[in-house]
Amino acid sequence: MAKINFILQGKGGVGKTVVSSLLAQYKISKGDKISCIDTDPVNASFEAYKALNVSHLELIEDQQINTRNFDRLIEIISETEYDIIIDNGAASFFPLSHYLISNEIPELIESMGHEIVIHTVITSGQALLDTLNGLNSLVKSFGKNSNFVVWLNPFWGDIEYKGKSFTEMAVYKNNKNSINTIIELPKLSAETFGADFSQMLKNKQTFLEVINNEENHIMTRQRIKIIQKNINSVLDAAGV
Repeated sequence: MAKINFILQGKGGVGKTVVSSLLAQYKISKGDKISCIDTDPVNASFEAYKALNVSHLELIEDQQINTRNFDRLIEIISETEYDIIIDNGAASFFPLSHYLISNEIPELIESMGHEIVIHTVITSGQALLDTLNGLNSLVKSFGKNSNFVVWLNPFWGDIEYKGKSFTEMAVYKNNKNSINTIIELPKLSAETFGADFSQMLKNKQTFLEVINNEENHIMTRQRIKIIQKNINSVLDAAGV
C-alpha cells in the first residue's frame, strides 16, 4: 500500500512547497522510494528541486481542470508501488479540491489499496485566519473520516490567536477527529539557523546538497545538518 500525499492549502506563500520538500527528503533519508509531482500552474516551485526529480503535471488551465492531465495523475497513482507527494498551488486549490470530491477520488484511491493523506499548513501573522479557514474548508470538503496532517509553520512567529495555541482553537477542537498528526516545525534564529535555512529554500536545494558542498562555510553546513536532524526527529515522533 502506498501513501498518496496531497499538500493542499488555499493561501499562497505559507510553505506548501517547503512541506513537500521536507517530506520528500525525510522519506528518502529513510531509504524509501518516492515519486514527487508538482501541479502548481503558476510557480511550480517544487519542480525546481532538481535533486528530488520532481515531475510537473499541470492540472489547471484557465481555472478549469485539465481532465487529460488529471486522468494521467490517476493512472500514475493506480500504477505506483511507492509513496507519492503531490504539491498543489493556491491558484488551483478550489477547483482541484472540488474535482477530487465531485469525482470521489479519495474513495477511488482507497479502492486501489492506497492511503490518501492530506497535508495542510497553518502559519502565523496575517495568514493565520486564512490558513485556519483553509483547514476548516478541507475537512468539510473531504469529510470527517479523512486523514489529515497539519504542519505548523512558525516562520512569522508563534501560532496563536487571542492567546490560544492551535490545539486550544475552535477550528482544531471541531476537527480534531480528522487530524491524525500535528507537526510543529522548529523556530529558527533569524541571524544564523534561519538565515541559512532560508537561503537553502531560496536556492531550492536539499539538506544534502548544502551539507555536501564544500564551497559552503563550515558553520553553514553544520547548522543545516542540525536543522535536518531536528526536523527528522520531529517527523520521527509524528510517525509520518
